[in-house]
Amino acid sequence: MSAVKIRCMVRDPLVDDDAPDPETVLAALHDEDGRAILSELTEPRTAKELLERCDIPRSTLYRKLDRLSDATLVKEGTEIREDGSHANRYELDFEEIIIARDGAADEVEIEIEIERPAKRADERLAEMWSEVRREL
Repeated sequence: MSAVKIRCMVRDPLVDDDAPDPETVLAALHDEDGRAILSELTEPRTAKELLERCDIPRSTLYRKLDRLSDATLVKEGTEIREDGSHANRYELDFEEIIIARDGAADEVEIEIEIERPAKRADERLAEMWSEVRREL
């Protein structure tokens, strides 16, 4: 294999995402525990909920969530509860992943295409506000 190429597609044209490292994405998808976590994220879930649903030790779960986050397959948010406490919630950060092989037998390229969900207006506003605060 002579080259590995990655391209991330974002349906929201106002957002310019950096493409993750292809090795990181492939490693995250190859990991059995990582795939178990992804399959349980049909809706946003806390680590506690994931622990209840996956047969993974707590320390392993957090390592796997970090790996999935580094691969930009999972994003983390904060849930503020009525009692004032908060918990991190994890959700999928892709709609579709396509892995394709291209090229002749002597020069193969692997292309990974990650299609992201469109960001909501409140998410874009929060990102813009964060940028403005960094500039001040």
